Amino acid sequence: MAEEGAGRRRSRRGQGDRLRAEVLEAVNRLLDEWGSDEKLTMRAVAKEVGVAAPSIYLHFTDKAELVWAALTDKYEQLAATMRAADLAAAAGGPRERLRAQVHAYCRFAVQNRGHYRLMYEVRQPSVEPGRLGLHPARLVSRGLRAALARCAEGGYRLSLPLHQATQTLWTGLHGIVSMQHSLAMDTSPEVLDGLADGLVDLLVAAEPGDGPVYPPDTLVEKLIAETVIDSGESLGDR
Repeated sequence: MAEEGAGRRRSRRGQGDRLRAEVLEAVNRLLDEWGSDEKLTMRAVAKEVGVAAPSIYLHFTDKAELVWAALTDKYEQLAATMRAADLAAAAGGPRERLRAQVHAYCRFAVQNRGHYRLMYEVRQPSVEPGRLGLHPARLVSRGLRAALARCAEGGYRLSLPLHQATQTLWTGLHGIVSMQHSLAMDTSPEVLDGLADGLVDLLVAAEPGDGPVYPPDTLVEKLIAETVIDSGESLGDR
């Protein structure tokens, strides 16, 4: 590891992308090594890369933006995996599409433990509530929310309002896979699917029916909805 500001030549014009990539790789290494963002500073990252701290600020305004950028590709991979599973199950209807997403979530987490640990089990910088909706994890919650909305649009009643149902499902899935990780369990994919299906069964009616598909809003629903920056997007088209 080079001393801060030493051991590295000044980047030539057009090499900014290369420096940015090196910075993000360094953030991932440090988060993995330290297990939280507590010791992570712009200065620490600069020292790891071998540049002066002001060079980091050319690319990132603060630590939260830095960490989120470093982890974005992992959330994108998970969201893409879930989206592919969703589309592959399209012929089965909205409920099967949701089930395919939650199965894909669990399998990604088990098969990519290092990524998942950085995404969900390493403390990240805290930000004000109004900014939280910009976290790259929104790519994952957006997919689950879209799938739940399609279920409701297809006549399957939700047991909780949409945003609260999404948060409950997401939290439940995380609990399932975190248990596998922390207890070093080697659960078969079939059992993982069954555990995830149990969450779906609690939140989405087994068959379409008549009447309202969304229950009345709750305080929790309103609080979660306030942090969802992309809530105005057409969920049914995803």
